[in-house]
Amino acid sequence: MTTTAPETLWPEKLREVLETLAWLGTPQEQYAYLIELADAFRPVPPDIATPPYPKEHLVPHCESQAYVWAIEEPDKHAFRYYFAVENPQGLSAKALAKILDDACSGAPAWQVAQIPEDLPLRIFGERLTMGRTMGLTGMVAMVREPARQHVAACPVCQQALRDRGA
Repeated sequence: MTTTAPETLWPEKLREVLETLAWLGTPQEQYAYLIELADAFRPVPPDIATPPYPKEHLVPHCESQAYVWAIEEPDKHAFRYYFAVENPQGLSAKALAKILDDACSGAPAWQVAQIPEDLPLRIFGERLTMGRTMGLTGMVAMVREPARQHVAACPVCQQALRDRGA
């Protein structure tokens, strides 16, 4: 079992989304917010990838056939993330892709590497099926892993974590 990093180490925009979900009073308000995010989802631009998408970008176990690309911005110690969701009804995958894009694209890799693997449960609660949870957890892993690899090889990012007490 992995330990969860303190929320202060996560990207600020991710903390804001989680605070908004906590602030919304009812499950119906939370659903409406998540649907709004899913509606704002924009798929990977054609200059990054076009269908049929390469299998190495396919999120394992995802019922919505989601794909993730992580394009490194080495001078910024960050990544730009892109997503495709092939299932037009994949609202949870689209909402999570929008959240991860907004929160993680351009955020320091050391922050992205700290995102908890149980993020889908924090966002969607216990409302998800096991299959959806596995797919969405896989999406988080595909965002987090390149950041973790970068941090493991980057003294600047390692120092940033030490400076924050991690």
